[in-house]
Amino acid sequence: MSRQYLMCRPTHFAVDYAINPWMDPAAPVDVDLAVAQWSTLHDTYRALGHAVDLIDPLPGLPDMVFAANGATVIDGIALGVQFRHPQRAAEAPAYLSWLARAGFETHEAKAVNEGEGDLLLAGDWLLAGTGFRTGLAGHAQAQEIFGRPVITLQLVDPRYYHLDTALCVLRDSSAGPDSSAGPDSSAGPDSSAGPDSSAEVAYLPEAFSAGSQAVLRRLFPDAVIVTPADAAVLGLNAVSDGRRVVLPAQAHGFADQLAARGYEPVGVDLSELRKAGGGPKCCTLELRP
Repeated sequence: MSRQYLMCRPTHFAVDYAINPWMDPAAPVDVDLAVAQWSTLHDTYRALGHAVDLIDPLPGLPDMVFAANGATVIDGIALGVQFRHPQRAAEAPAYLSWLARAGFETHEAKAVNEGEGDLLLAGDWLLAGTGFRTGLAGHAQAQEIFGRPVITLQLVDPRYYHLDTALCVLRDSSAGPDSSAGPDSSAGPDSSAGPDSSAEVAYLPEAFSAGSQAVLRRLFPDAVIVTPADAAVLGLNAVSDGRRVVLPAQAHGFADQLAARGYEPVGVDLSELRKAGGGPKCCTLELRP
């Protein structure tokens, strides 16, 4: 089904500082290649029938390309962000201003909260990562703003510093279990399991604490369990419309797992942007009216 996304061209992309283990300021970065790879991602979404809006990149904000961190947008409501690291702080008002001009009801963040990097909609639930960036107070505000139950998940591996690097929502309630909108519903949990039986996720267990792994097994007993090798190329930093899954081209095993479940994997190469710790999802903020 058609989705609406917000993206930011990596005109000013660079790795001038290190705020996650992927970043090495001493390693060379090819900005032209980053722009070309980002353009392929943008064009892929358009070819799949999705609408893509653009926010203007601002000088001095090399990570602004990672639009998923700019906000969380659900039911026409946009919750802004407050970044953990000062290097990204100026991105927050830029994204919230764009969303206000676009007609969304906007709310400023009152606590550290890095948008869809750590807040992922899965059916009726909002899965919320913590441990490295977004704090528990950010989870609490998200629950109040969106009126959806928040499930806190503890991240323990610094390589997977945002939830969207360790978990991908493959199908949510907007796609539903209808096979015309996505894979055969028999691939997901039984419809009697609860209000989120239409949601399906993929994740790397090792990225989560033992308690959070137990929560994920309980909520998503039929989840796709991704290998460390596929996670290590940010394979889980993927974008699904409920049928087509845009993922890093290097995540071959994950692509095979998706195809076996009835999804259509669409590989894109974002290896240059991965030098800053980002993949397809990092570059993509979903705008849910």
